[in-house]
Amino acid sequence: MASWSRLRLSISSGAWEGQAAKTYFGVLERGIRQEREVFGMQGRSRPPQDPINSLLSFLYTLLTNECVAACEAVGLDPQVGFLHALRPGRPALALDLMEELRPALVDRLVLTLVNRRQVQPDDFVERPGGTIYLSEAARKLVLQAYQTRKQEEVTHPVLQTKMPWGLVAHIQARLLARHLRGDLPHYPPFLVR
Repeated sequence: MASWSRLRLSISSGAWEGQAAKTYFGVLERGIRQEREVFGMQGRSRPPQDPINSLLSFLYTLLTNECVAACEAVGLDPQVGFLHALRPGRPALALDLMEELRPALVDRLVLTLVNRRQVQPDDFVERPGGTIYLSEAARKLVLQAYQTRKQEEVTHPVLQTKMPWGLVAHIQARLLARHLRGDLPHYPPFLVR
């Protein structure tokens, strides 16, 4: 009986997560203030089918790689996570760690780039099959904007210390490692107010 309850919880959790993602990306689109006819999105798509998804995919890949490095730096296996399904070659723990960082770090940057017209409709290239990618020049611009964003300071809610965004993934990985090793009673998530 107990295993059936866990299965039902797992199924309903997946349904809730999918619905939450659909709602979140529907709301994210409302933050687009410039050229909505070009930069509108019909939810999250992979591979990217529109310019916003192209930006999100590119920047999520960068953040994922940083979260993998953060996990490895503190001795955690980035492949074994809690929230994301375990699949060969998928860094589930890094994706778990990324969840709490991407809205404030990546999603906000995407909206800024679009609303300040730092990226333009002609910065995107459509490939066969309808997949949309950033042009070479746009990738450089977005990468530079991301590096600048990572240098901006934020006050860590647990440590009450200012630090650049670029260190937050490493601090969170360290806090998670301390919790898993029994040095902290619970994992303190990174919450932005």
